[in-house]
Amino acid sequence: MYVAVKGGERAIDAAHGWLDRARRGPVDQPVIDTAQIRDQLAAGVARVMAEGSLFDPDLAALAIKQARGDMIEAIFLIRAYRTTLPRFGASEPVDTGGMQVKRRISATFKDAPGGQILGPTFDYTHRLLDFRLAADGELPMEAGETAQAEPEQVPHILSFLNRDGLIEDAPPDDTIPPDLTREPMELPADRPLRLQALARGDEGFLLGLAYSTQRGYARNHAFVGELRIGTVPVEMDIPELGFAVDLGEVELTECETVNQFKGSKSEPAQFTRGYGLTFGQTERKAIAMALVDRALRWQELGEEDQGAPAQDQEFVLSHCDNIQATGFLEHIKLPHYVDFQAELELVRRLRAGTESAAKEAAE
Repeated sequence: MYVAVKGGERAIDAAHGWLDRARRGPVDQPVIDTAQIRDQLAAGVARVMAEGSLFDPDLAALAIKQARGDMIEAIFLIRAYRTTLPRFGASEPVDTGGMQVKRRISATFKDAPGGQILGPTFDYTHRLLDFRLAADGELPMEAGETAQAEPEQVPHILSFLNRDGLIEDAPPDDTIPPDLTREPMELPADRPLRLQALARGDEGFLLGLAYSTQRGYARNHAFVGELRIGTVPVEMDIPELGFAVDLGEVELTECETVNQFKGSKSEPAQFTRGYGLTFGQTERKAIAMALVDRALRWQELGEEDQGAPAQDQEFVLSHCDNIQATGFLEHIKLPHYVDFQAELELVRRLRAGTESAAKEAAE
């Protein structure tokens, strides 16, 4: 018979101690410094900041170290820490048009004004292991390297389509959006709320949904009108001063997609938009977010519901948050002795009834 087992404090303390030793690894190796994680594992740091909804590279690096590289655990730590922070106001909307761009590409205009800026990217690497990194941990700087070049400010590429009326207009909207971090999500969700949920959604989940739209589920053919990565200043209006002051700057990845067109008897044919914006250099996430955003807009664009997962906002928004998902999934490894005991007794009664019926039939 199964019996309940209680976890004692000594066992839990021992488990925590074991975790600390496992995190540290062999003591003959140097300790990983959070500054190294912040500067040399920047892609992981960016993901933790984006899905943790907190821009702080140092704290994200600390979370990754504490979580032994488990990214969802690190995101969980950041989300939990975020809830302890006082909120003293809201910043002004950032102006990505004034971004100090370090990477900016377009799949729609080869000779876009401002030019294409490849920046730091894996796009043109051969995806072959470079054993020089294992040998000495460092590669020689490439000749003509431009990492220290001064970033530039360049206009949005889609503004040129917008100027000619070839893409749906996206006028500024001063309506204060709902805050997903302070209020429970309510469905149906409007686009600002959906974008917030997608911005902190799991990259892998959104990647799968975006891929599904490209494969034909709610067919969503898209071009990357512009993908830009860089820093933007964050300003906050201080009523006592009567003007906005700089709080600092954040690194963002912004993706604007140009999608299949629509039109009617009263409106000329024009392209539609998808949008993605995340912290750090997280371009895969931003592109996936833009594709899913566009798929979720099917109703407002008068499109047909094809029953695809990427069109179902209840499905997408209720399952894209990896912290909620992991909490519900991992809770099943915690003690369920009473529940299981009840089901076990039910199975035994069913089996006893079946065996009794079979015995009576045989007699």
